[in-house]
Amino acid sequence: MPAPRPADDRPADDRRWERVSRALFAKLLAEFAYEGIITPYAEHGHPGGYELPVNEELTYRFRARRGAYGHWRIDPASITPAADPLEFIASAHDTLLSLSGDTTGHLIRELTATLSADAALAADELPVERLVELDHAALEGHQTGHPWLVANKGRLGFSASDSARWAPEARTPRPLPWLAVHRSLASYRGVGELAAEDSLYADELTEATRGAFAGVLAEQGRRPGDYLWLPVHPWQWDESIATLYAPQIAAGLLVPLPSDGDLRLPQQSIRTFLNVSRPRARSVKLPLSILNTLVWRGLPTERTLAAPAVTGWVLGLRDADAFLAEETRVILLGEVASVTVEHPLYDRLATVPYQYRELLGCIWREPIEKYLEPGERARTLASLLSTDRTGRSFTAELVRRSGLAPEEWLRRLFAALLPPLLHFLYRYGTVFSPHGENALVVFDERDVPTRLAVKDFVDDVNLSVEPLPEFEGMPVEVRDVLLTEPPAFLTQFIHSGLFVGVFRFLAPLCEEQLGVPEVDFWSLVRAEILAYQQRFPELKQRFETFDLLTPRIKRLCLNRNRLQLDGYRDRSNRPHAAVLGTVANPLNPG
Repeated sequence: MPAPRPADDRPADDRRWERVSRALFAKLLAEFAYEGIITPYAEHGHPGGYELPVNEELTYRFRARRGAYGHWRIDPASITPAADPLEFIASAHDTLLSLSGDTTGHLIRELTATLSADAALAADELPVERLVELDHAALEGHQTGHPWLVANKGRLGFSASDSARWAPEARTPRPLPWLAVHRSLASYRGVGELAAEDSLYADELTEATRGAFAGVLAEQGRRPGDYLWLPVHPWQWDESIATLYAPQIAAGLLVPLPSDGDLRLPQQSIRTFLNVSRPRARSVKLPLSILNTLVWRGLPTERTLAAPAVTGWVLGLRDADAFLAEETRVILLGEVASVTVEHPLYDRLATVPYQYRELLGCIWREPIEKYLEPGERARTLASLLSTDRTGRSFTAELVRRSGLAPEEWLRRLFAALLPPLLHFLYRYGTVFSPHGENALVVFDERDVPTRLAVKDFVDDVNLSVEPLPEFEGMPVEVRDVLLTEPPAFLTQFIHSGLFVGVFRFLAPLCEEQLGVPEVDFWSLVRAEILAYQQRFPELKQRFETFDLLTPRIKRLCLNRNRLQLDGYRDRSNRPHAAVLGTVANPLNPG
């Protein structure tokens, strides 16, 4: 009889840190292996065992299962000799990983910040039975971040106290101050009834607040009508605006205003705030000059300016198409108004780091609550990947509550997500990036998936580079700002955003906790695509042009960009994912 394990009498913080370190190290090994940054070897005589030599003195061993797209699912408990991602980087940076010294230093910092955020989340994590009861805004504060990017909460620029105040896991609603900006620097754009800024301000601000803002300007001898108003992130004001716009502040072109009194809660994107004082009010997206995941989290001037026009065009496509508007009832959370603020110097210097051309502005986005019917509840797609401290799956709990068989629940999920995305792709040559944060699943009162909501148009809508008849009538400002891609690459936004970025992780969870074999999971996805194609045979040529069912797809790499391409250097343009070879497409049974 084995001797009982001694009780772990270490402090709770110590045990928690070890647990999140082990989980992050398993993720690091899995995603680095997926992207070809490292190459684990099968361990002879140990089925499912792998080893990773670092140097003559250090070899890691672990157990893993392989999955679709070449996915690695590593058992954190199996890692030996020690599951410390920081020590791994320190040991492997110049041999196995071939990192430069500056990349190594910044990467350790990002990983440490990510671990700190993970430990904060773990300190009060909820069981899945309670998580599923949270509304959309509250649930966001319990998410663990991008499943593919390893250092997903690096937030370079934030101090510990900044994170405690402004990170989504802090779950603390706070008021935002506003700013008046002279029209010589600022431009307003709005959709439809919001074409004039007075309509937006009448919706977003009480009469008393509008009077107070005008009074601040009048007291300084300035004409309120010469200014536009927008909320500003307090961190961004202190760290960037007060310094880099100092001449304009001195000249009275930027005038600080008080808060509007509403409490706003940061979401997973960290620069987007939901209004918790008035849930049906619009959310605001504000620039933050922090480096998180792959990019600086600012607001590009030209995209902020064009956001309402892009929204108007995309909504027009939806509203004129009965399949989208009436059958799938897809919700498009439009970016309906914006204030763009130029910097007098940086915005005319195309070669300076792009972070300096994304300093100040605001985008107002429609709230999901406005579109939910009685009994409906919205959750980000990312939440489906959540597990609690005991390893129980959020998705499995939703399936249990629905009363449906797991396969039927998954059919409903894919029927909610895929048809509108496929229709935009095939009919209009247009794709969203439906990753876990930008796509929301709407559920009925039984927690059965019913429809899709999508947000973040201006950053994540892409067009086919080949002209299509459906592009006729597209406003010039929309055509000029949206990125275009060849048809063969346009499908990557669905593959990488949804299938690789979410389903690659969801499929093994469903196999483990719902008893749905991974091959059956992907068969259900394929069946939904084929069902759409049978519904619209007139689009056969488009199915061939935008082929989602090819035997192999390009392997996009997100972590490789940071480690081996761009590192942490300043660039004049935003970086893109790296590409390394191809992977087998599970949607092609071949």
